[in-house]
Amino acid sequence: MDLLSDILSRLKLRGTLYFRTSFTSPWSIKVPAYADVARFHFAHKGRCFVRIAAQAEPILLEQGDLLIITKGASHVLFCDPSTEDTAILVEQVVADSGFDGSGALVIGEVGTNHETQLVCGHFSFARDIAHPLIDALPSCLHIRNYGESSGSWMESTLRLIGTEAGKNQLGGDLIAFKMSEIIFAQALRTYLNTTEAEQPILSAFRDAKIARVLHSLHKAPATNWTVQSLANLAGLSRTSFAARFLKLMGMTPMAYFAYWRMQIAADQLRTTNDPIIKIAESVGYGSEAAFGRIFKKHLKVAPATFRRSA
Repeated sequence: MDLLSDILSRLKLRGTLYFRTSFTSPWSIKVPAYADVARFHFAHKGRCFVRIAAQAEPILLEQGDLLIITKGASHVLFCDPSTEDTAILVEQVVADSGFDGSGALVIGEVGTNHETQLVCGHFSFARDIAHPLIDALPSCLHIRNYGESSGSWMESTLRLIGTEAGKNQLGGDLIAFKMSEIIFAQALRTYLNTTEAEQPILSAFRDAKIARVLHSLHKAPATNWTVQSLANLAGLSRTSFAARFLKLMGMTPMAYFAYWRMQIAADQLRTTNDPIIKIAESVGYGSEAAFGRIFKKHLKVAPATFRRSA
């Protein structure tokens, strides 16, 4: 499994669709903050503005654009600046419209030339597992003309989600859910490939030498890697590699290795009934006691305690 796929799989990425909209001017909706999720809005038809947590300037979301609000911050969606201050909470809009989960969430007259159709939902991750890549993302990812920039297959996927969402057809919801997870993975890949920001963590995934090392660490977490063996993989001297990794990842190679091993172990404790020693061995520890000490250092509780609470 490639590096990004391994991370998202371990984090238990799940896509959830709220609704497909049919909004006709005038309209303005306030969406409250929601912890531990990344909200998304895809402009299937039309356009609108989005202001995230009182930012100085709103974002213009045009047809074909994808916006992912990575930290679940509160935001307002509105048709034009004159309506922003009259925003109604989304829960009230749903209640007033009589929306029951099927069809579109409707405001105003359907089928006019001023209609805005959005596909809205969120992405969530397992509560007790994390990765610095997700933490390093900016407050929002705005990918313009997302379908075209990601390839014709993604453009077709987005059109299909816009068609399936809320149509109440057999299997339609499952199709839309699974495709929404693809959207996040592709959006993240597009962002990592196109952003020019030199930011720790994000830069590491664009650096061929460090990305090669990260891939190897993820592919073989039970291997007894050393700084020297990883430097050899990167084609760098031990000193140059250690400095480069620290600069780009914000932690030493061995610190990251131990961190990711514990994320894998936490995932297994939460999702399997395997003995703790078997889990310890799967991430490179021959002693349950040694594994327990490292696990408690990272997760703040002993493995058995973590398993019971999870």
